[in-house]
Amino acid sequence: MDKILVQGMRFYGYHGAFPEENKLGQRFYADVTLELDTRGAGETDDLSKTVNYAKVYELTKEVLEGEPVKLVETLTAQLSDRLLEEFSIVEACVVKVIKPDPPIPGHYDSVAVEIRRERGKD
Repeated sequence: MDKILVQGMRFYGYHGAFPEENKLGQRFYADVTLELDTRGAGETDDLSKTVNYAKVYELTKEVLEGEPVKLVETLTAQLSDRLLEEFSIVEACVVKVIKPDPPIPGHYDSVAVEIRRERGKD
């Protein structure tokens, strides 16, 4: 299966388990890999036969800057579900959401959740 990668997207959201995270907000990053057949687009140079990267970014922004949730797991699952709903040509996706500088004891660069979802599988 071919892959389209949209990496290093950066957003500001109000997600987290602690009240101060919901009030102050923080940065979130996302990497998305979409698995699909790109032959039609490659042969015809036709954007309608592939995934528009700008739409991937906008959808990711809606989720990561949207309604606050407590868990990075929830954000990641919501984003993967939305990608599969929006792009019927996509057979599977890998979504990674990164929370840099999490407010937990100790020194961490970041925490992240990465999931893979396939069309038609729960």
